[in-house]
Amino acid sequence: MKHLTLFMAVCCGLIVANLYYCQPLLHLIAADFSVSETEAGSITYITQLGYAAGLLLFVPLGDLLEKKTQILYTSCMVVVVLLFASFTRSFFLLQVLSFLIGLFSIIPQLLIPFAASLAKNEERSKVIGLVMGGLLIGIVSSRSLSGLVGQYLGWRYMYFIAASICFLLILLMQRWLPHGEPTFKGTYRELMRSIVTYIKQDSNLRLASLSVGISFGAMCAFWVAMVLFLASPPFSYSTVQIGLFGLVGASGALAAPMIGNRLSSKPQLLHVFVLLALLLELLAYLSFYISTHHILLLVLGIVLLDVGHQMIGITNQSLIYSLNATARNRYNTVFMTSNFIGGALGSALGLALYHWQGWHAVCIGISLTVMGNACLNILWKKR
Repeated sequence: MKHLTLFMAVCCGLIVANLYYCQPLLHLIAADFSVSETEAGSITYITQLGYAAGLLLFVPLGDLLEKKTQILYTSCMVVVVLLFASFTRSFFLLQVLSFLIGLFSIIPQLLIPFAASLAKNEERSKVIGLVMGGLLIGIVSSRSLSGLVGQYLGWRYMYFIAASICFLLILLMQRWLPHGEPTFKGTYRELMRSIVTYIKQDSNLRLASLSVGISFGAMCAFWVAMVLFLASPPFSYSTVQIGLFGLVGASGALAAPMIGNRLSSKPQLLHVFVLLALLLELLAYLSFYISTHHILLLVLGIVLLDVGHQMIGITNQSLIYSLNATARNRYNTVFMTSNFIGGALGSALGLALYHWQGWHAVCIGISLTVMGNACLNILWKKR
């Protein structure tokens, strides 16, 4: 099981990276298509909206279909779309393809509940922590890789390389992934109706989904605005230099297995972990606010932000996977759809705030959303 979990973690990281390759490349894409950087930035939240749509429409099928077959067919679709993106000469078409890249890159959200279902109850948090660690490594390292490729080869090569990586993973998943039998007997319509029922009935699912969505929005707002911030004076960093900041975020991935181990031993501390994570996010944005001429404070903030979001993700995901063993994909659908809707809204908000009043406006505006998330968790638990 350990080797399979590690393989699933690698697959999650390499496939989720498709959503984030574009971020350090925004000014290259803007120059290639002769659009503004703000307009080019739209592909970041369009991709996330596509991912949210894929989560809503396709991830529930993991309870209805044989899991390995669904994962392989979806992976084939993302290879095709990435190849088209690498050759397109229309910015509008790139926006459409970005939505489709998000739509078909939902494989990690099929693999995570699959891994949870294969794990023993007492090991589930550890397994989730390990797979989520791979997911986060993919998110943060994707920015560094795309920054490097974009600087020396151009942004189009990054999409071609991404397609090649996914094609290789298809061959490996065909060989190594086990088959996973469906847990739902019914039609697709009944499957989707059951999701609405779970949302209405389960307050823990609603809170976990809202909380992680706001947290991911705060994280995405930073990463999108940071690209424009560091490309401008006084830093004026290159694509490669900006991409390297993604490696700093690996701290959150390294923290993931430790968080999973702690939750396995003390599941009663879930609420405390969430509040502590939100405090770390708030301290991160304080560090960002005063980092205008101090790059080390920006680095410190990245560490705090990524560890904080990872804590929120693992604690809430461990909770929802313990609620209904026969509906893990549907619970994950609600949870991760909220997550990426929050990410898309956060990206759009970060760009709007930066365009309006610059870096400090981003820091203040997103800090308010983090404080709102803390109030939500505190008041909800008092009900």
